[in-house]
Amino acid sequence: MTRPGADRWLLVRYLQVALLVRLACEGARVALVVLAVDRTGSAGFGGALVAALLVPGVVAAPPAGALADRVRRRRLFHAGCLVCYGAGLVVVAGAAGRAPAGVVLAVAGAAGCCTPLLTGGLTSLLGDLVPSAARGRAFSLDAVSYNLAGIAGPALASALAATTDSGLALAALGAAAVLGGLLVLALPLRPRSGGGRALRPADLGAAAALLLRDPPLRSLTWASATGQAGIGALPVVCVLLADRYATPWAAGGLMTAMALGSLAGSLVYAWRPWGVRRPERTVAVMLLATGVPLAAVPAAPGVALAFGCFALAGCCTGPLFAALLAGRDRYAPEAARTQVFTLGASLKSTFAAGGAALAGVCQTAGPVRLVLAVAACQVLAAALGTVLLRGPAARARAVLLSGPASRSPDG
Repeated sequence: MTRPGADRWLLVRYLQVALLVRLACEGARVALVVLAVDRTGSAGFGGALVAALLVPGVVAAPPAGALADRVRRRRLFHAGCLVCYGAGLVVVAGAAGRAPAGVVLAVAGAAGCCTPLLTGGLTSLLGDLVPSAARGRAFSLDAVSYNLAGIAGPALASALAATTDSGLALAALGAAAVLGGLLVLALPLRPRSGGGRALRPADLGAAAALLLRDPPLRSLTWASATGQAGIGALPVVCVLLADRYATPWAAGGLMTAMALGSLAGSLVYAWRPWGVRRPERTVAVMLLATGVPLAAVPAAPGVALAFGCFALAGCCTGPLFAALLAGRDRYAPEAARTQVFTLGASLKSTFAAGGAALAGVCQTAGPVRLVLAVAACQVLAAALGTVLLRGPAARARAVLLSGPASRSPDG
């Protein structure tokens, strides 16, 4: 047993890693575009670099998670993936505009294959680092790290590019990810006893089977992904709302309001979490609560009230995300724990991208209809989560746990 003080310091060390790598991940999306424009004059090449960094992560999520669940020396595996991601950004920073475009895109794609370990894969380690009684707060603070990175990462990238050089900005972000990877080596993740079993084709579908058959995981996954489709559409909606209010700054300001609200909600939930025994119900309630202030946006006569509505919606997404992480940890079997985290995260990203694309196609519908559609998406997601909770108890977990437990005795 570890002392409470030791547990707190261990969580601080984990959060140092999480903030470093997620700042790099969020900031790289901006830095890549700025770098491409500076070096080649092509924003299109910048978009291709961002796609090369993000898309492989969706495809790599199942094998990356499955490998993380099988590998014996977890510290080396996770540290190596984070270091490779950061090194890839550094190489792109030096090669963009100087080496053939195909080579640069290939390097960015190779780094992108590591992204599942920066998000869901890293979060999955909390179940092994933090005692069960403290995990609710730990996952809430981990949600805060996502929020802080989402706000500060793009701002840091822009500031570094403006004050130094776009290549140096991307290289600095890569160095932060490398440092985060090296700090993973200091986390007390003992080798798995009986780990190192060869990866089988059936292992790649283990998490997918759980997300389809296990009621709590099924509810958490598909409800949050459906809600994320609406959230993914919001950048397009905010641009249209800015035009409606004749306030150009609102295009980014409304999204900032939501991000700040999400940060505040995560902090409050970390201080006093609720619904920890049934996180899937918390997710459904918070999805519904997110839709209410968004549905009120069309009635807002000015941008100030719209700003408040977005901030209130963000306050609900903070606890929603923390409960989602806690639910994955609670219900995922140890034999597929990391894969559940990585696949769940990739599904959310895919749904968000689909929502953004659909909003772009339907932008002629106008901001009022689109923001109501986003609000309705949250309500639909809450209803879907409730429906998916019904059904017989899943036996998939028992099947997956037929092998030796993968977590070390000291957890």
